Order: sequence, then structure tokens, then C-alpha cells
Amino acid sequence: MTATTEHGTCEAPERVAPHYAVVAHGSPGERRARILKSGDTFTVLDPTGDILSGRESSDGLFHRDTRHLSHLDLTIDAERPILLSSVMRDDNASLTCDLTNGDLQDAHGAIVLEHDLVHVRRSKFLHGDAAYERIGVRSFADRPLTLEIALRFAADFADLFEVRGAKRARRGRFLDPEVGADTVRLVYVGLDDVARTTRLRFAPRPTTLGPDRATFTVALQPGGQAVLNLEVGFTESAPTAAPGVRFRTAALEARRALRRASSRAASVATSHEQLNGSLRRAMSDLAMLATDTPHGPYPYAGTPWFSAAFGRDALITAFHMLWLDPALAGGVLRFLAAHQADREDAASDAEPGKILHEMRYGEMAALGEVPFRRYYGTVDATPLFVMLAGAYLARTDDVATIRTLLPAIERALAWIDDYGDRDGDGFVEYARRTESGLQNQGWKDSHDSIFHADGSFAEGPIALCEVQAYVYGAKRAAADIAARLGDDTRAKRLDGEAEELAARFEDAFWCADLGTYAIALDGKKRPCRVRSSNAGHALFAGIASEAHAAGVAHTLMGEASFSGWGVRTLARGEARYNPISYHNGSVWPHDNALVAAGLARYGYGREAARILDGLFHASTYMDLQRLPELFCGFSRRPGQGPTLYPVACLPQAWAAATPFALIVACLGLRIDPRGQVVRLDRPILPEFLDEIVVRNLSVGPGRIDLAVRRAGDEVVAHAHSRTPGVRVEVVT
Repeated sequence: MTATTEHGTCEAPERVAPHYAVVAHGSPGERRARILKSGDTFTVLDPTGDILSGRESSDGLFHRDTRHLSHLDLTIDAERPILLSSVMRDDNASLTCDLTNGDLQDAHGAIVLEHDLVHVRRSKFLHGDAAYERIGVRSFADRPLTLEIALRFAADFADLFEVRGAKRARRGRFLDPEVGADTVRLVYVGLDDVARTTRLRFAPRPTTLGPDRATFTVALQPGGQAVLNLEVGFTESAPTAAPGVRFRTAALEARRALRRASSRAASVATSHEQLNGSLRRAMSDLAMLATDTPHGPYPYAGTPWFSAAFGRDALITAFHMLWLDPALAGGVLRFLAAHQADREDAASDAEPGKILHEMRYGEMAALGEVPFRRYYGTVDATPLFVMLAGAYLARTDDVATIRTLLPAIERALAWIDDYGDRDGDGFVEYARRTESGLQNQGWKDSHDSIFHADGSFAEGPIALCEVQAYVYGAKRAAADIAARLGDDTRAKRLDGEAEELAARFEDAFWCADLGTYAIALDGKKRPCRVRSSNAGHALFAGIASEAHAAGVAHTLMGEASFSGWGVRTLARGEARYNPISYHNGSVWPHDNALVAAGLARYGYGREAARILDGLFHASTYMDLQRLPELFCGFSRRPGQGPTLYPVACLPQAWAAATPFALIVACLGLRIDPRGQVVRLDRPILPEFLDEIVVRNLSVGPGRIDLAVRRAGDEVVAHAHSRTPGVRVEVVT
């Protein structure tokens, strides 16, 4: 077959099977992988700072969806050093690995250097389009030492989807390595005719340097030290400054960039120090995952597998962070508007007005071996885009930005009414347009996630429960936008359409005997009568009737659905329930945040507080106190932590944003920028928490530092400081 790309027409390998799940060969939790990210570059390291290759290894230095280093290890006299500690900076700016030597022996087995006499400190970070490492070597021996420090390296230039498990019939070609006095240049020319380069630069000049190895003969007096530098870049041009100078300059710039990203948001502190640690790490993760684009900050979904622009993930992350960092929502909205589909294209599931699902830069995407170069196979991102636009206006009163977004909003609404409603029944459905597209196109996009009570798969077009809720929310949001812009007639029409949809939704989706809404309607309009977390999204968007919201809340918080750590994606006892599955019984933090927001919206604040309690205590068992993309849905047991999921991304943007979303749900906090009012609707604090303090919260043109604390059986709010005109109201 042939594939036409921007570089011309070339023969392409056969298309991989359209099953894009990450293949699990091991768990990153087993080895506590370390992740660094900057822009379109990220690296997956073992705790010693090495990149370890192997048949199923996901380690590597990745740039724009290509693995530019597949191996990098450090040895002392041909032996791997012993790990002492592996520490990420609190702001995620760098990784520091402290190592020491084991007993070093000669060819006859005699010990020539006893253990623990050499200290090696590896400092690693990313900035711009380069990776930096400084290796400090210090002797604590009582005699002079001569050591051979070696760095072995390799670049397989594998596409990210290959690393995830995809098989390819053919690959491009490797050019001969170019080895200089202190540089090595490795080049791969893909089947898309793009040359991808890895340039390694060492300082001081290595004693020996080859295409896969650099060695340094280091002579140390007692107490003596030596410093080695490595810089890895992906461009043809070599930097002019020495690596040591660039290391210091780039390290300072990297920390400043992360500090700027974190300082956009208001800060949150609590009376619980362990929760404070989780919140600091979460904010640092969000700052690291946020990528600067011409349209503003945009949170890439997560590492290692989803370090790219995803529509749904970014929209939900922006919702979670809207109260603290509205600039993030502005960047997401502008980016997605700029990449909105403007034509039909079956291969990418694109239709005019549809919002992006995923955008990739790798070789396989360029060739069409996977459809994700610019892919629109998501049914929920388009209504979520309109919902976020309305929420952003309500949070900021930034009418100017909404006016610039208005054409994109109108196109999105048109897609909902035309392309989205495939059979004219008033519901938005999905069905992939080619066999290479995603089979399921909601947030639960596993091939087995939508099914009937007997376990049989639903056949499309499929109308998801939560998507109808998002469409309802989109119509309401668009009505609010129209009213704010002075078009009351349009606002009234959109509100009427939302009410009509809500009535149809109640009739078609409510399952009285289950006490919840069906997860979906299949192509024959038969409800998939399955208890799932999707129904909680109906509460989040407000489509649920007051009468039925009580049933949904009861079902979600019952033992079959609530594990003690969080709400399961699928209730125990359903046909395809599996607590180790990706979508059929696991616990997803971002999903729980939306459920909690929905519970609080309908007055179930105590239930929202139970979710905060469960997820916070789950995080205390996690490495670096990070909430992962998901974890297994086994029931909580006293004295035991949750069970990890083997290929969960960590960090993941919408999981990192979850604690902040749970806090605002418990507080019932709403901001009126025009009236400059912070309103707390029936605030509640979980039992483990006595106080929450929010500093530098923007309220229209003003700012406020707000403390919310427990006072007996009540929760009271107090403004520590505020600009004139800002008020606090508490509704009890």
C-alpha cells in the first residue's frame, strides 16, 4: 500500500491492527520509574537514572513520539553502582540519583576497591529540546584511585506506538553513526522520509568514544572530585556553549519555567501535612505536564503513553482546575478551537466542527499506520468544549476571549445537532467511520467497555449516558454565553433544547430497578442496563432529575460501586466486572472527581467528602504521593493500600488535578467575577481535615485569601485578606 504524507508519497508498511491498548509486560510500580518532561520531550528512567533496554522495556528518552535514546547506563570499572537514593525535586525540575560502588574485584576475585568508597551523584533534567546530565564523582578512599566511568548508549528510534506494543512489518534505515572527539550523532531516516537525529555531547572529552560507548578515566586523590557532563539534543545544529555552562543555564531556566507555570494558580494548604505534600506534588505535576503553545498553556495527558495533546483529557483537567487556574482553561479552549475539524475525513473520524481527540508527531502517525496524526474519534470532546467555554466565562467574565471563540463554539453546536445525532432521535451517538478508528469513542474507550447486562457488546451507533449529559451542559452553557452577549432569543431557544433533551434522557436511560441510568443505548435504542460510574457524570452536568439523582447517589456510594478508595468504573456483580481491568471495575481519580462534583451539585456533599477521603488515603500509599491514571478496584481493607494497575500513566494530568476538584466540590465553592463574590454552598470537610486555606484566589479584578475551617458541627469561612469589593457568602 502507499501513504501520502507532507513529504510526498512513499510505500508504507501494512497497517497495524486497530487495537491501541497499551500492552502490559510489567508494572512501572515494581521499579518506581522516574519521569521527567519538558514540552514535547519526556524521559522514563529507572531509579538509578539509567535507561535500560530490553525486549519489553518502556524506558527511553522520547521526543515528539520517537524514542531517541533506548539505552543509557553508567558503570564504575564495568560494574553497575548501588542505588542510595533517587529523589525528584518537589517542583519536578530534576532528578538526583545518589549511587556508590560495590566491592570491585580483579580477574582473580581479589577485592581491589571496597564498597562505599566512591560516591556518584547523577543530576538529570530536561529543558527545551535537550536532556542534560551532570555526573559528580567523589572519592572517600584513603589512597589515590583511578576509575573507569563508562556510559553505554543506544538509540532505536522506535515510534511510541511500537514501544506500546504495536508490530510493524517494515522500518526505515539507520545511517552510520558519526563519532567526533566529544560528540556522537545517531540518525534514523523513517519511511516518512524524515531524518530523526540524536546528538550526544560529552564534557570533558572522553578518554575513548565510540558509536555506543563513552569512557572516562578518572584519577581521584583522597577526597578528590570530578565532574562529567552529557547533553543529548535532537537537532542538527550543535550548541556553541560548553555543556557544563549550558547545564547551569538550562537548569536555572527549567526551574523558572516550572515556577511560572505553578504561580499562575491560587495555592491551597490544609491542616493535614500529608495532604499538603500530595497537593504540592500534584501542582508540580500539572506544571510539568502543561506545555506552552502559541495558544497558551496546554496540559499533555500523561506520561509515558499519552504525553501529547488530547482533547477530552485537557478539557476535563481544565474543568478540575478552573477555580484555581482559569488561564489553563483559556489555553485549552484556544488550542482546541485552532485545531477544530473543518472537513470530513473518514480516516481521522473528522467532521466539520468536531473537537480533537489526539494529535501525534511520530512516524507511524505520519504514515497513517495509526490514525492519530490529527484524530477526531471522540464523541464527548465537542460538547465538553462548549461546556468549558461557558464555565470559563462564568469563572472569569472574559468576554473578549469568548467572542474570539464564538465561531468555534457555533461550529461545535452545529456538529452536535447534525453529525452528532446520526439518526435524528435527539441523542448524540458515535460509530467509527473506518476499521482503523477507535471502536468505542467515549472516555471508556476500551473495546469491551460498552455492553449489555448479559455481557454482550453493544452494537452502534452508541449513545452514551454521559455524552447526553454533556450535550445538555453544552446547551446550557451556550445559552448563558448568548445571554451574556445580549442574544436573549437564542439563549431561550438553547435552554428549551436542553430541557427537551433532559426529558428524553429520563425516558430512555433511567432504569428504576437498578437505581441508576443505563450506561448507553445501542444502535437499536435498547438500553445497556449496567451500573457504571458514567451515571455520576449526569449529576456533574445537571441533566439528572432531582428525584433520580438520589437513586444515582445511593447506587454510586453503595458497596458494589464504592470500593472504599473511590467509585469503581463498573459495579461489582456486573457481567464484565473485573477490578484489574482498564475500564470495567477499576478506580479512576478523574472520574471520581466528576462524580463528586455531581454529588455536591445535588446536595450530597457528605458523599463527595467520602470520595476525597478515600482518594487521599489511597495517595498516601503511592510513590511520591501521586494519584495515578487509575488503580485496581479491589475493596479497601484496614492496614492495606490499594492495588496498582500495571500500565497506568504517572503522572497523569486529570489525575493530578483531581484533589483540587474534590476540594472545590466539598466546599461547594463558586465564584461570581462580576459581583466579586465567593460563594460556598453547604461546605463540608472530610473527617480527617480541619481547615483549608486558599491564597491569591482571583475574583474578577480582585483577590482573596480564604480560610475554611471546622467549628464544631459546622464549617465556617473567613477572609484573611481581600481586595476592596470582594465578598464571601456561605449558604448552609
